[in-house]
Amino acid sequence: MVNRLCGGQSGGGSSLNMSNAKHCFKNTENGEKYMTAERSEFANSGNTGNISIAIDGPAGAGKSTIAKEISKRLSITYVDTGAMYRAIGLKAMRMGIDPADVRRVVPMLDGTNVSIEYVDGVQHVLLDGEDVSGLIRTEEVSHYASVISTIPEVRKKLVELQRALARVRNVVMDGRDICSYVLPDATHKFFVTAEPEVRAARRYTEYAAAGKLNGRSFDDILCEIKRRDERDSTREAAPLRPADDAVVIDTSEMNVESAVAAVLAVSYTHLTLPTNSRV
Repeated sequence: MVNRLCGGQSGGGSSLNMSNAKHCFKNTENGEKYMTAERSEFANSGNTGNISIAIDGPAGAGKSTIAKEISKRLSITYVDTGAMYRAIGLKAMRMGIDPADVRRVVPMLDGTNVSIEYVDGVQHVLLDGEDVSGLIRTEEVSHYASVISTIPEVRKKLVELQRALARVRNVVMDGRDICSYVLPDATHKFFVTAEPEVRAARRYTEYAAAGKLNGRSFDDILCEIKRRDERDSTREAAPLRPADDAVVIDTSEMNVESAVAAVLAVSYTHLTLPTNSRV
């Protein structure tokens, strides 16, 4: 039976379905106050293979920030799956292809190669041999990536690469369907979320600091967040929702350190970690 320890679904008009949530961390402070109901239930008993930590969640919840910090602390590879979809979106945008036009997007995939390389510990996303790491973080590319990711053929192509990485490396991977589809047998699974208004405020602050508001108000960004939640959670291919066995972390009232501590509280005790790991 599913254990709900943190109330109902997000407020503010969010369409995310949290009914699968098994366990939830909320209002954690420095990792000292966390709920531990049946912690052993999340252990992968007898694990002798690669470590794989899967983190799902909606836009603006902080999952990428958390995943990167987990990667540093545990000395394992961070795989930014969203960047891979952004690369595909960037190519479609450059070619003038509507990201929803399946008849044009699918043929484009045949001549497309997306790969990830690490130079001095920094991830680089290569699109057909070109390093596009600095070109895929715009709002326009983000829109293309969100739309194009709903096409099953796109997801199939990139999932093959993501699974291949997890087979040969210890990884922490974040996205929107990592737990349920990409790495269903991941060592540990997490769903990181936050109230829509909180996520919109974070994005607004981020864009303002980077000079990328482009005239948008907080309400505009909140509407974008809600539209994306709706699109991601209702898509036919691997819709966004917590996996049955995922630990839900609500970061609405957490800072980064608290959220990272919540992940480590579940995973650190039970994983056979690399010798360089730290907490």
